[in-house]
Amino acid sequence: MTENKLYYGDNLDVLYRYIGDESVDLVYLDPPFKSDQNYNVLFAEKNGAQSASQIKAFEDTWHWDEKAAELFEEVVESGGRVSQVMQAYRTFLGENDMLAYLSMMAPRLVHLRRVLKPTGSIYLHCDPAASHYLKLLMDAVFGPVSFLNEIIWKRTHAHSGARRFGPVHDTILFYARSARYRWSTQKTTYSQSYTDTFFRFADADGRRYRATILTGSGTRGGESGQPWRGVDPTKSGRHWAIPGYIRGLLGDDQPATIQDALDRLDALGRVLWPAKADGVPSFKQYLDDMEGVKVQDVWTDIPPISSQAKERLGYPTQKPEALLGRIIEASSNEGDVVLDPFCGCGTTIAAAQKLNRRWIGIDITHLAVALIKHRLQSAFGEQIENEYQVIGEPVSLPDAEALARQDAYQFQYWALGLVGARPVEQKKGADRGIDGRLYFHDDESGKTKQIVLSVKSGRVSVSDVRDLRGVVERENAALGVLIALQEPTRAMRTEAASSGFYESPGWRQRYHRVQVLTVADLLGGERISYPPSRKNVTYKKAPKTRGIDSVRNGDQRNLYGAMVRETPEEED
Repeated sequence: MTENKLYYGDNLDVLYRYIGDESVDLVYLDPPFKSDQNYNVLFAEKNGAQSASQIKAFEDTWHWDEKAAELFEEVVESGGRVSQVMQAYRTFLGENDMLAYLSMMAPRLVHLRRVLKPTGSIYLHCDPAASHYLKLLMDAVFGPVSFLNEIIWKRTHAHSGARRFGPVHDTILFYARSARYRWSTQKTTYSQSYTDTFFRFADADGRRYRATILTGSGTRGGESGQPWRGVDPTKSGRHWAIPGYIRGLLGDDQPATIQDALDRLDALGRVLWPAKADGVPSFKQYLDDMEGVKVQDVWTDIPPISSQAKERLGYPTQKPEALLGRIIEASSNEGDVVLDPFCGCGTTIAAAQKLNRRWIGIDITHLAVALIKHRLQSAFGEQIENEYQVIGEPVSLPDAEALARQDAYQFQYWALGLVGARPVEQKKGADRGIDGRLYFHDDESGKTKQIVLSVKSGRVSVSDVRDLRGVVERENAALGVLIALQEPTRAMRTEAASSGFYESPGWRQRYHRVQVLTVADLLGGERISYPPSRKNVTYKKAPKTRGIDSVRNGDQRNLYGAMVRETPEEED
C-alpha cells in the first residue's frame, strides 16, 4: 500500500510538484472564504483559569492585490472555458476580494481535476455566499455534465438573523471526473416519527413490524393470477407480487412458483392472515428487515460539533467525522486514495484512516500539521507514525534556518511541535515572553504544573535566559525552556544552570528549572527534562479508534478531546 502523506506548504505548489496525474480517487476540500476574518484555533486553559487564548492559525487574505492579479492573469492566459468564465467574473464583479478568491481557487481546481482518476469524484464544501460563483467555475473546470449534486448540510442550529432568515446551512458541490465515477448508495436510519407511524405492531418479544401487501394492481393470466390457499387475488382486480427484498429472505434456492414462495414465507411465520374470510394475506415486515432510507441531497441528520463534544478541537472550520465518513464511503472503496488540499485539523485524514483508505493531506501552517500528527497518534497509537510521511517539515538545521527566514511564526509553531507544546496567543507585544506552554501532573494532588517556553530564531544572549527566569517566577511555573536556533553561549548555559531546580513531589527527582535546547538538539532526539505526567493535559489524548461505525454514525462523545473550546458559541 502506498504510504500516506501529509504535506506542509502551499497546496498549489504541492499539487504541481508532488501529486501525479490521475492518482487520486476522491477529493474533499473546504477552502477558507470569509474576507477580513482571521481564522483562530481556540484553546481552553487547563490550569484552572477557565480563560481561552487564541492562536492565529492562518489569515484569510483573499484581497485583490498584485498577487491576486498575477493569479488571474495566469488563469486567463491559459485559455479555455476557465479563462472565459474568469474574464466574465472580472467584468461582472470588478477587481475585488471575491475575484481574488476565485482567482486563487481556479488554478487549484484545474490541478485537482488533473490528479483525479476517471473513476474519481470531488466534493467542494463552501459558504452559500460563494457557492454560486464556485459552481460556475466547477462547471468550467469539470464540465456541466459532471455536476451531480448540490448538497445542503445543516451545519448549525437556529440563528436569530437580523432582518433575514437565519443562515444555518453549508453547500457541498459534488462533481465526477467522468461517467465512470465510483458510487455506493448511503442509507440512514428511519426517523422516530416514521417508525411510530408505520411500524405500529410488535411481537411478544417487542420486535416491531408492519403489514405489507403481497399483491400488485391489475389481473394476470399466469401463475401470479392463480389462487393460493383459497385466496384469489383477481377477485379484487390484483395479482400476487412479491418484491425483491422479500424474495431475498428465501435465500439462494428460490421457489419455482409464486405459490411455492408464499408457502415458504408462511412457513417462516412471515404471512399475516386476515380475520375476515375474504381478506387477502399480507407480509409481516419487521423494522430490522429494513436497510434504511437512502440519503438524499439535504443532510439534517449529521449534527454540528457541539461545544462540549470531545471530537471538537476548537478549529473554527472543523467538520464532523460523520460528514466526511459519509462522503468517503459514498465515493471511494477501501484502499483508495483520498486527498484534502486544505486539511486544517485533519478530519478528512482521520476519517479516511478509520475507513481503511489511503490519504494525502496538505496544509500551509505548521500548527495544523502538528495538530494532525497529535490527532493521529492519539486515535491510532504510536504505530501510526510508521504509516505516513510528513513532507515539507524541516529535517535538518539548514531546513530550520530556511523556515525561520521565510516565516518566523511558522518556525515557532514547528519548534513547539517538536516538544509537544501548544502555542499561545501571537498578537504582537501580548505574549509577555511566552511562546508556548506544556502542562503536566506529577503528584496525587491533581494540581496542574506548567512549563513555559520561549522560541528564538535569531541571535540569543544571556539576557534571554534572564528574561525567561523572570517569566518562570512571574508565572509560578515549574520549568522554563528556551528553544534557540543558534548555539547558546557559555554564559547562557551558566545562567540557566544557576536558576536552580524543580523537585517533583511525585517522582522525588530534580529537574533544572531553566533549560536551553537548540533546534539541533531537538532534531537529534533530545527533549525537555521534566517529570513524566500521570496524564496528558497539554493535548488530551483521544480515545483509541473504535472502528468504522464511529465515523459512519458520528461520535459526539468527543473523539478528540484536545483543546476543547469553553467560550460560548457565536452566531454567524
